[in-house]
Amino acid sequence: MAKFIFVTGGVVSSIGKGISAASIGRLLRNRGFTVAPMKLDPYINVDAGTMNPFQHGEVFVTEDGAETDLDLGHYERFMDVNCSSGSSLTTGKVYSSVIAAERKGDYLGATVQVIPHVTNEIKNRILSLAKEQEADIVIAEIGGTVGDIESLPFLEAIRQMRTDLGPDNTLYVHVTLVPTVGPWSEVKTKPTQHSVIKLREIGISPDVLVCRTDVELPSDVRGKISLFCGVPPEAVIESRNAATIYEVPLMYDEAGLGEYIMGRLRTESRQGSLGEWRSLVETLKNPRKECRIAVVGKYTSNGDAYKSIEESLIHAGIPNDCRVQIQWIESDSLEHGIPPEEFLKDVDALVVAPGFGGRGIEGKIEAIAYAREKGLPFLGICLGLQMAVIEYARNVCGLVGANSEEMMENPPYPVIHLLPEQKHVQEKGATMRLGSYDCNLVNGTLAHNLYGTNRITERHRHRYEVNNDFREKLQEHGMTISGVSPDYRLVEMIEVATHPFFIATQAHPEFKSRPNRPHPLFTGLVAAAVNRRVSASAAV
Repeated sequence: MAKFIFVTGGVVSSIGKGISAASIGRLLRNRGFTVAPMKLDPYINVDAGTMNPFQHGEVFVTEDGAETDLDLGHYERFMDVNCSSGSSLTTGKVYSSVIAAERKGDYLGATVQVIPHVTNEIKNRILSLAKEQEADIVIAEIGGTVGDIESLPFLEAIRQMRTDLGPDNTLYVHVTLVPTVGPWSEVKTKPTQHSVIKLREIGISPDVLVCRTDVELPSDVRGKISLFCGVPPEAVIESRNAATIYEVPLMYDEAGLGEYIMGRLRTESRQGSLGEWRSLVETLKNPRKECRIAVVGKYTSNGDAYKSIEESLIHAGIPNDCRVQIQWIESDSLEHGIPPEEFLKDVDALVVAPGFGGRGIEGKIEAIAYAREKGLPFLGICLGLQMAVIEYARNVCGLVGANSEEMMENPPYPVIHLLPEQKHVQEKGATMRLGSYDCNLVNGTLAHNLYGTNRITERHRHRYEVNNDFREKLQEHGMTISGVSPDYRLVEMIEVATHPFFIATQAHPEFKSRPNRPHPLFTGLVAAAVNRRVSASAAV
């Protein structure tokens, strides 16, 4: 039987439940367990696909094409596992299934209620994931905070699971804030106490308290939390801010959390080495080199909107022994007549990020033109590829007014157009080209050299593609189409061979990067950025 760890949060949102769940998963993975992470999101949306990046952050796409909360990205990066559509459960999914079952008569005329019908659906989804992934342990994070009305069915479901499965097979981890106040930074435990009280009102008593704090918790404070919250002292885990999020599993391990969980779940104690993880954290904290990379995007005012790109650049610094400093640039700011060099003159490379809609598009094109003309290493992602094609068509191929059908109705040269299979799509949710697709790479190209193979798979999320009517024109003027779909119908990667490092992909490589396995496109970009910085220093 699989065992289940449920992670809840209290006091405030954005407290770090996702990192806590991912870090626990890392400890268990290093002990040889098969771990299946899961996010239970209380919002009524069926998935995150239609949600505004300014409000919700990035949409993370799984191998099987699910549009999910960004926490699944943390799970994949920390645990080095692939999540699936079953790893993400929302209120919208739950109620859609319950209502569909009621319409089919599956409930045999019973009055459909939150308990047991909604809670049973939640429990069945959790148990199904354990079976689907043949997991030893499922780690399920419940979104929001204790006290949110929309979270109640999920909390009731996990309460019932202890009754169903027994205390040896279930573990409740509660992540809570322990703030400091006043001129002497006095540590306050009342928010944690009240959060636990609220959890107990629902019928759940936490087994572990992860205490988010800015300071070291004195032993008397830990004792006080233990006493008032009914948690053993060794299960009160101090979780201070770390130099890098990838240090958190090491902090939890030093606090004894891994061994405590083993004992609490009465599972065999397995020894695991965190040596590789310690090594990559050491490189992240003390690299010998550094570079600055600009990320031009439409949603940079929200730090979570491009979370996977940020983490991928950080990962790419590890094999390059380099600290990557990111300069976030809102693409709108490049459209007000200020020359792009004012924004890009001090950076060593450029990433043009994904997005939807026409706002800020000309700013992205300006940035790409600067990178192409000045030899600045460049990586375009999804919309970044499309804008690179438009820039090249306009400025190199002479196709004045070239544009995308997404940005302009009936452009004179629609070098980017809607995928034919998308023309009759009416609903917005989960209808894009989503999930993992194969791509063939051309021998001798930059893409082929970076990946080291002719066949790759990457995750996708888009409706528009390069218009094949313009392929020949682009190639005649020096653009290399270095990656195509196996049927040669879709352009997947482009590059400019005469440039030191100019490459773009229709895919989202950021979703597959891991700290222990950085993605080759980002690794190559950072290497090119370091070389550019070294060359610039030598020239001076």
